[in-house]
Amino acid sequence: MSRVCQLTGKRANNAYAVSHSHRRTKKLQEVNLQWKRIWWPQGKRWVRLRLSTKALKTLEHKGLDSFAREAGIDLNKF
Repeated sequence: MSRVCQLTGKRANNAYAVSHSHRRTKKLQEVNLQWKRIWWPQGKRWVRLRLSTKALKTLEHKGLDSFAREAGIDLNKF
């Protein structure tokens, strides 16, 4: 499975690692992804999602059902 947040779609970013002498080498800035079991009240069950930590904070604010609807995700498949 690729390292992509299932709700926000966040993925790795290409960047440069810059040394003291200012030599630049390419590196990947990976997303901080966590597997989380989240209670889905409408489905009356737990849903296991791979989320970025930013999505977790947004999830607490918006709620799972509205956040999934915005992302166009059917929670019945999880």
